[in-house]
Amino acid sequence: MVAISRRGELDAIRCPLVGSKPLPRAEVVSKVWDYIKKNKLQDPQNKREIMADEKLQAVFGKTRVTMFEMNKHLAQHLT
Repeated sequence: MVAISRRGELDAIRCPLVGSKPLPRAEVVSKVWDYIKKNKLQDPQNKREIMADEKLQAVFGKTRVTMFEMNKHLAQHLT
């Protein structure tokens, strides 16, 4: 099975963001983007940068990340 479509358990950190049932990685990323857009967490001056709120800071480990770094941080929380 291709890694991008493999279903995996989400660790406890992300459960509030995307739910607790196993999801394909692509769907996890999509739900996180939905959360970012809904809460207006993209930097208005640089849309490639995400300004993490409390929930996202628990995932990313810092207050600002680029959209490219986001995938690296999310991968660390997929099991």
